[in-house]
Amino acid sequence: MLGLELVVLLGVAVLVGQVVAQRFGVAPPVALLAVGALVGLVPAARQTQLPPEVVLLLFLPVLLYWESLTTSMREIRSNLRGILLLSTVLVICTAGAVAVAGHALGLPWGPAWVLGAAVAPTDATAVGVLARALPRRQVTVLRAESLVNDGTALVIFGLAVGLTVGEEHLTLPHVGGLFLLAYGGGAAIGVLVAWVNMNLRRRLDDPLLGNLVMILAPFTAYLLAELIEASGVLAVVVSGLIMAQVAPSLIRAEHRRQALALWPLVTFIINGTLFVLVGVELQYALRHLSRNDLQDALTAIGVVSVVLVLVRFAFLFSSAYLIRLIDRRPQQRLRRISNRARVVSGFAGFRGAVSLAVALSVPETVDSGAPFPNRAFIVFVTSGVIVVTLVVQGLLLPGVVRWAQLPHDTSVDEEQALAETMAAEEAIKALPRLAAEQGTDPRVIEWLRQESEAQLAAARARGAGSDDDDPALLHSRHYTDLRLALIAHRRATIVRLRDEREIDDTVLRRLQASLDYEEVRLAGLEQVE
Repeated sequence: MLGLELVVLLGVAVLVGQVVAQRFGVAPPVALLAVGALVGLVPAARQTQLPPEVVLLLFLPVLLYWESLTTSMREIRSNLRGILLLSTVLVICTAGAVAVAGHALGLPWGPAWVLGAAVAPTDATAVGVLARALPRRQVTVLRAESLVNDGTALVIFGLAVGLTVGEEHLTLPHVGGLFLLAYGGGAAIGVLVAWVNMNLRRRLDDPLLGNLVMILAPFTAYLLAELIEASGVLAVVVSGLIMAQVAPSLIRAEHRRQALALWPLVTFIINGTLFVLVGVELQYALRHLSRNDLQDALTAIGVVSVVLVLVRFAFLFSSAYLIRLIDRRPQQRLRRISNRARVVSGFAGFRGAVSLAVALSVPETVDSGAPFPNRAFIVFVTSGVIVVTLVVQGLLLPGVVRWAQLPHDTSVDEEQALAETMAAEEAIKALPRLAAEQGTDPRVIEWLRQESEAQLAAARARGAGSDDDDPALLHSRHYTDLRLALIAHRRATIVRLRDEREIDDTVLRRLQASLDYEEVRLAGLEQVE
């Protein structure tokens, strides 16, 4: 199939899958998998295979970089020990348990470990819809776990594939060296790319060039790490975490505005494309499995899904009690979570985009030129496990969250109210000095003072949890509604002038862009209310 045809077909499939998911209230990944399976009925689409290494290099860096940019570094520091245990020890234990189960079902050890590595990492993106129902600490741990455990899984995956194709040998020093190189080298590359990124962003005034650097950063980090056989995943994550800390004071508003418009769309498309591709691969794998192999694969899906849940629950509870025995510091006791919260974390171990990318990146052949053993089986089982975790655990998780009766986490709203209040108070205090420095007209100063005081009153009302009838909130809402109405009227006038050929389309686009910025800002304020 031609490249352009494939792009259009995948784009339409993502669109249809998302519309079906919204219309019928099903999980988007499940709908996208189903649409992908239908696309796989087209012979030309089914025969189109992306090079395995391209799947990881094209999809993973962007997804990981955006996740790391939008993750709380403060919460990661506070929960670092738990995150490291979940993203390393648990991944190794999970991959090993799945490999043992796969070998018991008839897989050779090499492909069994490949399957274990593919389904070991979790994907916290799928739990995002429940983020408001979970405490911030728990959401952060789940997201950070999914960021770092990808690197561990890919090291295991590389070893397993290398052993299977005949490129690797398995000794303890060799494996230890690979892990050291993966984590140490990956972190070093991430720091280097972040440093280059920071220096370039300081010097680039053009937002297009600045965001080009932002797009290049994850791919560059991943590529450089892979060149020295380090963890490209960790390089991307470290680079993103560093940039998340320095960006607020380094990057200009126009650069951020463009980035916030671009990156959510890009990650949305990539995530959707991955699920469609695995649906296509399901058709491809089905046609390469005999009836007996299909029965074995369906059995393997059930067994592996059960193993994943059992290992995760066993690790979450055993590691918690082991830490309690070893670390008896008072501050450690303050950080303990309830067993009910731990059950929620156990059910939140979804598999998703990373598992898809890893499964699709299994090479077609070994060194001898023979087909990679059980590749279709691995892709099919991985896809099935993803579906099972999304459907079964996804249906159970809301009920589990309600059963857990977790305390409502208001810390984000409280901190936002604090920041808004302090920012408004300090701005009002600085107004006379800044006005004197700028030589501002007194009427302008008075207008800005009144506006700032109104914003401060609204921020204090929100922070105090006032109801919608609070005078400050009513004033803010009436102001916003009237401004939005005026913007709509101005836009209609500008469009009429263009239609009457009084102004050119170029003028319309300039004025419309200014109105759009103001409308989006005001609409955002209205959502806060």
